[in-house]
Amino acid sequence: MVKLLITTSFGLEALVKRQLQDMGYDDFKVSDGMIELRANLSDIAKLNINLREADRVYLEIGSFESKDFDQLFEGIKAINWPDFLSKDANFIVNARSYKSKLYSLRTIQSISEKAIIESMQKKYKVSYFTKSAEKVVVEIMLNKDTTKVTVDTSGEGLHKRGYREDSVKAPLRENLAAALVDLSFYNPDRFLFDGFCGSGTILIEAARKARNIAPGIDRYFDYQEFIFIDDNYHKMAKKEAMEAIDYDKKLNILGSDISGRAISLAKNNAMNAGVEEDISFITRDISSVALKDDYGILITNPPYGQRLSDFDTNKIYEKINHIFKSKETWSLYFITSDESFDRRFRKKLSKKRKLYNGGQKVDFYQYYGKKPSKN
Repeated sequence: MVKLLITTSFGLEALVKRQLQDMGYDDFKVSDGMIELRANLSDIAKLNINLREADRVYLEIGSFESKDFDQLFEGIKAINWPDFLSKDANFIVNARSYKSKLYSLRTIQSISEKAIIESMQKKYKVSYFTKSAEKVVVEIMLNKDTTKVTVDTSGEGLHKRGYREDSVKAPLRENLAAALVDLSFYNPDRFLFDGFCGSGTILIEAARKARNIAPGIDRYFDYQEFIFIDDNYHKMAKKEAMEAIDYDKKLNILGSDISGRAISLAKNNAMNAGVEEDISFITRDISSVALKDDYGILITNPPYGQRLSDFDTNKIYEKINHIFKSKETWSLYFITSDESFDRRFRKKLSKKRKLYNGGQKVDFYQYYGKKPSKN
């Protein structure tokens, strides 16, 4: 068994926990922004490929107290690095420190790299390392004088699925978009609409989840080059993910935007994501879209920011309110950095949740409609 650290944005821990439980994991501990999990080495591939809302998956290879730099050096040097790094591994050391006596990140990085090199020299009997082989990012995490030494198994953040070629300004991260869908009442039997869809991220994430397409099924991960990870782990995890895709479910998803460029990007992204047949994208103002379905779901990121005056913003909110005033069965969800949204939207709020899009704080405003009858 190994110890894995799964990081996530603040506010999404419960969603990651729920998916871990759905995947059959139960030996974990949840804290702010992180889940510590006991698992097998082969699970590194399974988790990276399947986790929708997580940021990264780290493998912990050492943990010790370090109140001074001597303790830090000796603790890192004591790790048997040749178990994790080939002679020519391109290892990169990053550091972070929280409420610890050691706080100079540059010094922590320098001392850690020196300790790794000394450990490697004992095994490989060389004085110089070319760093020309596999990339391995080593993360030194100090928290209240306890040091965790980890290896980043993901590479690029897990929000990068590989389907988005380009973006329309200030894009929503894919793992946050997936979280919005999970936090809503949406299920594949209901109509889903985004009237300000931009490059289509929310709708694409909804369609991929409805079809059970694993978020990382088409991308590369750093662990694929690691000397201590069997190639078959990735092959098997990807094979299982491919076999789990539901090709039969019929979806009813619509996205609109006034920007033709955004709609073109959305269509390309949906095609890259394998869900182009599941989503209709149209270049149209939200007020011109015919919404005839009952019990529909709106999940959207309405325009807001420097390019819009308060007058323009209020007009947009009034327009949305007017459109959905008579649609009592619809549930409405808005993700925005506008802290005055609820006051300006003027509808009874059901719930508000604080989330983060990268490092930016945003709020998820939720307005629940009438529930469908169970008959």
